[in-house]
Amino acid sequence: MNSIENLADKNTANPAAGLPSDKVNIAYTQTKVQKADERLLKQNRIISAFPQGKWLESYRMLRTRCLQQMDAMEWKTVAITSTGSGTGNSLTAANLAISMAMELDRTALLVDANLQNPSQHQLFGFPQGAGLSDYLLNDSELSTMLVNPGIERLVVLPAGKPLFNSTEMLRSPKMVRLVNELKSRYPSRIIIFDMPPILSHDDTLGFSPYVDCVLLVVDEGHTKTEELKHAANLLKGIDLLGSVFNKATDDKLSFEQV
Repeated sequence: MNSIENLADKNTANPAAGLPSDKVNIAYTQTKVQKADERLLKQNRIISAFPQGKWLESYRMLRTRCLQQMDAMEWKTVAITSTGSGTGNSLTAANLAISMAMELDRTALLVDANLQNPSQHQLFGFPQGAGLSDYLLNDSELSTMLVNPGIERLVVLPAGKPLFNSTEMLRSPKMVRLVNELKSRYPSRIIIFDMPPILSHDDTLGFSPYVDCVLLVVDEGHTKTEELKHAANLLKGIDLLGSVFNKATDDKLSFEQV
């Protein structure tokens, strides 16, 4: 197994530049910097990257409430899933990761762990290349796969090529070691795993014991009560951070803690 000492770039402070001592300033030395096209981000509804916009405050509120609970429990990793496809959990994961990176004393790592149907590279406009699956299969260096999309303090680990045996790979000892490494390396970092829907894939259920908590995205008006109950039953014994009601009728993103 290759070393992952260079998994992320060094956090540095720059007092001479007038930065507060508690601000995390990133010097990217190995991570690729590929600035995302603003038009594409807007088209894909990655609204947290912009200073103004519809639902922006809702994502900020979601970030604050998630961080308050995670800090209280000393949690660093969260898996974001949903009951079914089309619910918006990948979009929620991307916007939440950006919002968390906006905190001056935080960094965020967004991991596309939907290894059968990855989408984060499309949302940010990255070309499909190597990613998490290549690390798990071929022992490729993670430091060569990480991408900064031009948003300060945010790094994305794409999924790489799709895997049909994704459940087994996400539960492998190598993946467990990686999660532990990600959690322990930088105290200011929050790691967000974008996962497939829990009712249609076994990946999330199998992977959930290795993260601190799970955030469940619900499509208001489409997610059925039976589906929500089934998802909650599957997640028994797992720390549930809360549920996000996406596409809410009041035109806001709603978060409910449990």
